[in-house]
Amino acid sequence: MLQALADPVRLRLVAQLLDGEPRPCTPEAWHVEVHKSTLSHHYKVLREAGLTRTNVQGRNRSVRLRRAELDARFPGLVDFLTAAAAREFPAVTGA
Repeated sequence: MLQALADPVRLRLVAQLLDGEPRPCTPEAWHVEVHKSTLSHHYKVLREAGLTRTNVQGRNRSVRLRRAELDARFPGLVDFLTAAAAREFPAVTGA
């Protein structure tokens, strides 16, 4: 899980998911400068690490942080990520 968060792009994606809202899997929704295929790879790494869940409705996909599961298994991790994201990406987190 920590290896997945070590990548700056994935950390930025998780920072945007900390509000608990699902985000569409479109590149425009994330404000990161990577190719669509690279973004798909980052979604996969986060999902396989257990950090996110991908919801599929027809042809549309959205990503959501598995906050309840993370809080239950790793108490304090999401709070730590929130504080780190606020320092690293203040424009993303609204800090």
